[in-house]
Amino acid sequence: RYGLPSEAQWEYACRAGTITPFYFGETITTDLANYPGTDWEGYSGSYGSGPKGVSRKQTTDVGSFPPNAFGLYDMHGNVWEWCADPWHDSYKGAPSDGRIWEKGEEYGLLRGGSWSDGYPSYCRCASRFVGFSNDQREAVGFRLVVFSAAWT
Repeated sequence: RYGLPSEAQWEYACRAGTITPFYFGETITTDLANYPGTDWEGYSGSYGSGPKGVSRKQTTDVGSFPPNAFGLYDMHGNVWEWCADPWHDSYKGAPSDGRIWEKGEEYGLLRGGSWSDGYPSYCRCASRFVGFSNDQREAVGFRLVVFSAAWT
């Protein structure tokens, strides 16, 4: 069985065992991920002590940046990724076992940041954004996961 990850599964996969804001450390650079790295469309291109960088203004090929410890690419930046959970303002009442939170708002949930939207902080492991089902921007995509028998 395969499908979209739950929000908890997405964050676990993104963090890959780390506790820092990004799987590669405390800050982000455009050498590590595809996001607006310059003052572009009103956004600041740096995060924390990180430098400003380039704004590619388009998606990049998967594998253009280093993978995390789980071997996953582009968990930060490139395109926002849909999660299976509906949007919630907080984690109050969320499943504690990583499963999909079945009930919630009519909106969806996006994780990961993108090449076109926002600040570098939107690319943090913990960053989350409300998604609309009719969102057809080129900066929104998805990542399929294969579920083990324990999750079916």
